[in-house]
Amino acid sequence: MRLWEFALTAIVTEITPGPNMGYLVALSLARGWRSGMAAVAGVALGLALLGLAVAFGFSLMSERFPAVTWLLRWGGVAYLFWLAWDAWRDPKPEAQGDVALSFRRGLITNLLNPKAAVFYVAVIPLFLTAPAPRDEVLILTAVFVVIATTIHAALVFGADAARQLLFQPKRERAIRRSAAVGMALVTTWFAWSVR
Repeated sequence: MRLWEFALTAIVTEITPGPNMGYLVALSLARGWRSGMAAVAGVALGLALLGLAVAFGFSLMSERFPAVTWLLRWGGVAYLFWLAWDAWRDPKPEAQGDVALSFRRGLITNLLNPKAAVFYVAVIPLFLTAPAPRDEVLILTAVFVVIATTIHAALVFGADAARQLLFQPKRERAIRRSAAVGMALVTTWFAWSVR
């Protein structure tokens, strides 16, 4: 197993803009680091679950049933556009600091994230020493989750710091809507690149 090469690949993959990055930045700009970190926890769980699915045969199922991959891809794109729309709208007062909601959305966003699924199905096998060694897939999944979570947490704290500098009640709506537009643009770009 080429662990260091895999770690470098995971870092490059995670710093490339994608659905998780757009969602976490938009959420942290709009609602602060607590909501952002709750979403990071959901994303981390989603990454771990995707890794477990690959370790236990999801890639074989997606090869036999291409519609599963198609549904995952476009379901994720639709959900991300819905999140961008939700960020655009004025938030309901009860949803302002709901960390459980942020966690669930982070989890769902990642389970429907075609970038993460493609990484597990297409990239991880390149670093395996045998055809389908479950223990190696689980080790690489753990490494990927740690790297992704570290980068996502840095994004959340960076966006929250920007929010603290930029945030004024008069500008809150413009910042939130700008983040929503950014998320919609990243989702559009990602939908185009994985079509």
